[in-house]
Amino acid sequence: MLDLLKSLSRTQKRNIFIVIDSMLIPAALLFAFSLNVSEASVWDSFRAYLPVLPYILIVSAALSLWLGISTATLNDYEAGSIGRSSVYSALLVMTSILLTTAANLQMSFSTHVMFGVSFFVFLILTRAILLQVVVAIYRNGSDRCRVLIYGAGTTGMQLVSALRSHKQIEPVAFVDDSQALQGVNVLRLPVYSPVRIAEIVAEKKIDRVLLAIPSQTHPKQMQIARRLQKMGLEVQSLPSFSQLIGEEALVDKLTPVNPRNFLGRDEVMTPQAGGGEAYAGRRVLISGAGGSIGSELSRQVLEYRPEKIVLYELSELALYQIHQELTQLAEGSDIQIVPVLGSVTDARQVRKVLSDHDIQVVLHAAAYKHVPLVEFNPLTGLANNTLGTQTLVSEAASAGVERFMLISSDKAVRPTNMMGASKRLAELAVQDIAQRVAAPKGLNFSIVRFGNVLGSSGSVVPLFQDQLRRGGPLTVTHPEVSRYFMTVQEAVHLVLRAGSMASGGEVFVLDMGKPVKIEQLARQVIESAGFTVRDAQKPDGDIEIEFTGLRPGEKMTEELTLSGTQVGTGHKKIFFTVEDCLSEIEVASAMRSLRHALAASDEDAARAVVKRWVEGFGTPQQQHEDAGTEITYPAE
Repeated sequence: MLDLLKSLSRTQKRNIFIVIDSMLIPAALLFAFSLNVSEASVWDSFRAYLPVLPYILIVSAALSLWLGISTATLNDYEAGSIGRSSVYSALLVMTSILLTTAANLQMSFSTHVMFGVSFFVFLILTRAILLQVVVAIYRNGSDRCRVLIYGAGTTGMQLVSALRSHKQIEPVAFVDDSQALQGVNVLRLPVYSPVRIAEIVAEKKIDRVLLAIPSQTHPKQMQIARRLQKMGLEVQSLPSFSQLIGEEALVDKLTPVNPRNFLGRDEVMTPQAGGGEAYAGRRVLISGAGGSIGSELSRQVLEYRPEKIVLYELSELALYQIHQELTQLAEGSDIQIVPVLGSVTDARQVRKVLSDHDIQVVLHAAAYKHVPLVEFNPLTGLANNTLGTQTLVSEAASAGVERFMLISSDKAVRPTNMMGASKRLAELAVQDIAQRVAAPKGLNFSIVRFGNVLGSSGSVVPLFQDQLRRGGPLTVTHPEVSRYFMTVQEAVHLVLRAGSMASGGEVFVLDMGKPVKIEQLARQVIESAGFTVRDAQKPDGDIEIEFTGLRPGEKMTEELTLSGTQVGTGHKKIFFTVEDCLSEIEVASAMRSLRHALAASDEDAARAVVKRWVEGFGTPQQQHEDAGTEITYPAE
């Protein structure tokens, strides 16, 4: 039956209604004659009227087409078109009077009126009955989608009115948070409490829930949507009318806030005397040039007007983007911008690039830095971060590069994860080359170590902002987890300054202030967007902070030095630390064992190498039990 209804064309439907209306005319006449007891019997009156009836039927069909009665949808009789039906009936009455007068038929005026009234009533009743029949057929159809409307306000009622003309969507009921609406009917649909959603879904076989609550905040809507999706329901959200016509922004409160707003201290960006001579007029290679740190290094080095910048990057897209940006920034100058697509683990390519471009300064920022990813892919992390660094620093020393700066991490200090361990092994490789090869040649090879960079790819603030756009929750591993933070501009500014101060072999550390609790950072992100934190003290808040537990290899806090000592330099935010390093034989043994483990794809052997040569490497629990070094902070 459903397939038959769908197969009917518009013309066929119109003809069906004309036939039905034509059948109603004799029925209305019989009913009118039956009410007029003063005249002849009903059938005698009807037989007398038969000569006029064909003309009435022809006029009826014409009027139906002219007034659009036969082309009006059944839903129109629920909401409108009744006025045209009354005009239709009145015109039929006038036609009947004219025709019976012309045919000299004796028929009282009251009978004509009753004919018109009964025809009008039959017309409306027929449409109402047909509507219910068609709705019942569609309801029983296999492809009919039954929807629950969340929100019985103005938007919800408008939505129901619109959906009732849809052939494949059936609004079944409302749910609303307002207790005043619960238990009543709105537009003939019952309104239930949201706590009964699971029961309603099962009882009424709901397929989809439509959120018609545009007045609620975006996080509130997302919280409701997630709860419904966990029930296996498809959830869709409806914007308000003001949003649809553009008077109200769809996502007004979610404009990203600059990460530097969460630093909690003044940013160190004041230019210092000197430092530029280390890069001005030089040929500079920046590895990992497309990353967060590498791209900012490229921008700031460009300001010192070097002769050439070689952008060395493994990612084609990242290299393309930074090359396009720097080419535009360098437009009008004689600075050469050279993109090189390759890996620092490729010794032959590294050697050729250093030679072809006669590189004088290397800033090594290329690294896999996402702790969980490297933890799951330790061999790849060690190959890139450790062996890649050894390849680059060795080739740089052989090529006579004047300055080499390794960008390291605070996670390299007594690491509990493979990312930190890979960076510590990279530091050991640089320290070995710096003392054994670079220093005798008068070359300055050094290391700079700092903590997390706000706003970098994969860092916590962009992650929090993305979670906020989705309505939360913001995920924090532990209430007591804390980290050092800098902005990428500030970190790069200090890295370049430290590189210009280096005399060879130093491990520089940047003063990053005191560690910041990640939970507090999450609260700042929520509040900066204009929302409130939902917790035990404020259960009606907008966004929840969820604690997920420490990830593999994650520490509660990070350190910047192994020795706990920091020696001042000429810059108040730059210090260097004196740390023990491995001998040439020990470094060679560690690298050889690591290469063998990688060649055999043996993760256990690689972890054994790390545990053997990286000081303090262990699990977070071991770290907390063994830690006894007091961490001191330089004066502001």
